[in-house]
Amino acid sequence: MHRGAAVRTFAAVAAAAMLSACAKHRHVAPAASVPAAPAPSSTRPAPSAPQVSSQIPNSETGIASWYGHPYHGRAAANGEIYDMEKLTAAHRTLPFGTWVHVTNLTNAKTVDVRITDRGPFVDGRIIDLSHAAAEAIGMIGVGVTQVRLEILSAPAIASSMNWFAVQAGAFADKDRAERLRDSLAREYGSVHLVFRQGTPALWRVLVGKEPTEQAAGELARRMRSEIGPAFVVRLDLTASERSADTAGSRD
Repeated sequence: MHRGAAVRTFAAVAAAAMLSACAKHRHVAPAASVPAAPAPSSTRPAPSAPQVSSQIPNSETGIASWYGHPYHGRAAANGEIYDMEKLTAAHRTLPFGTWVHVTNLTNAKTVDVRITDRGPFVDGRIIDLSHAAAEAIGMIGVGVTQVRLEILSAPAIASSMNWFAVQAGAFADKDRAERLRDSLAREYGSVHLVFRQGTPALWRVLVGKEPTEQAAGELARRMRSEIGPAFVVRLDLTASERSADTAGSRD
């Protein structure tokens, strides 16, 4: 399929934006104070009664990374305030509230974490752990490590909300996000521009609306071969994201 120079240019900008926003991990300084925020209990449900959808894989193996500052004290993708000293993690497609048993395959240490955020948007990585979780499995110094994820429990997701898309970029500048959206829409049809509150606030460019993760994966593979990095994400938009740019959705 022929692609204009604009698509290639915006894809390169999108890849750089995602990598700069999500791939930087730092040695953690003493924790800053975290604003109080209502949050679900951090107590892991009993594994004897898991609630796992058939669409969620039982296990996954790949590279884990971790994140602390400057995200500590800022809103996570599910609306909670991220506290790097709690046992939480970011994953691109698992439903918020999913409990995951993480095993460091280099030393056999384990930790249970709750999914509260989205990421990592770095090719080859499957989960971004909080500082506390990374410390529990001995990966602070190395930064990344090979892990196995096993799903302990997950909340039920209504079929009307069980959609997946491909994230092609995230920008602090809405104009840049709109230009990428318009360029991709000419190639791929349905493109959503959604707003993610935070510091910085980001405009996310999401392509497609697929009923399964596998279908979204096929779209992501096509996009990677044509324009560069692209990541499958669950389309679990917050209320503010759903109302941010309805005119930008091209269903």
